[in-house]
Amino acid sequence: MKIAQSFLLALMVMSIATSSAAEPVKSVWKGFDKLDFTVDGRKCFIVVPKTAAAGKPWIWRTEFFGHEPQGDIALIEKGFHAAYIDVQNMYGAPVALDIMDKFHAHLVKEYGLSTKPSLEGFSRGGLFTLNWAARNPDKVSCIYNDAPVCDFKSWPGGKGKGKGSAGDWQRCLKVYGLTEEQALAYKLNPVDNLEPLAKAKIPLLHVAGDADKTVPIDENTRLVEKRYKELGGEIVVIAKPGVDHHPHSLVDPKPIVDFVLAHTK
Repeated sequence: MKIAQSFLLALMVMSIATSSAAEPVKSVWKGFDKLDFTVDGRKCFIVVPKTAAAGKPWIWRTEFFGHEPQGDIALIEKGFHAAYIDVQNMYGAPVALDIMDKFHAHLVKEYGLSTKPSLEGFSRGGLFTLNWAARNPDKVSCIYNDAPVCDFKSWPGGKGKGKGSAGDWQRCLKVYGLTEEQALAYKLNPVDNLEPLAKAKIPLLHVAGDADKTVPIDENTRLVEKRYKELGGEIVVIAKPGVDHHPHSLVDPKPIVDFVLAHTK
């Protein structure tokens, strides 16, 4: 009997520990509640507005959360949740998109968030927003990209005007499972795979410096703009004269916020 009781007690303790481990860890970010948890073993979090807007809309920052956050803060103040999952050093590869699928499903099921978030891609984050939208065009309200990478040959490959990043290029090839020759012929970079977004009528906003030496605007945003318009897609480009890769965003984020609000479904 004592052995059975001890066994049951141990099971209860394990159950409580497991339950506690699964609970989000609460903290504060910029005056808002922040809930940290894991999905598929990856660290992630959401920032919760004081009062959620109807339909629980959310902005999904795919990289560099907290950098130039003025747009995110303004949207949270208007009732948006803000979300992030760590898929760093995955460069928008299919394995990263698999993780993003699970994160999206988790937020919709567990937190009741909208099935159609607004995606936000800073720098290399553009590979994630545009690739995930091409895979899931029915799950995106709109996309705001900022100095975005739209072709991994441009960055980190450095096969055009930009200097690229040798270390990132090797990691990129590895996570995609491509040789360099295969990567140069790859046809699913965002610049080559915009048709699913255009068919779904996903509006795009790109903010980028026209003197960007890291992610040249002509090889990325301008190429997307040209091809997206040819496909009948809606895209707005805010080119910042004489600005390099930094600073990101806009000092006054109103054009960004207005764009997201206008296209939130």
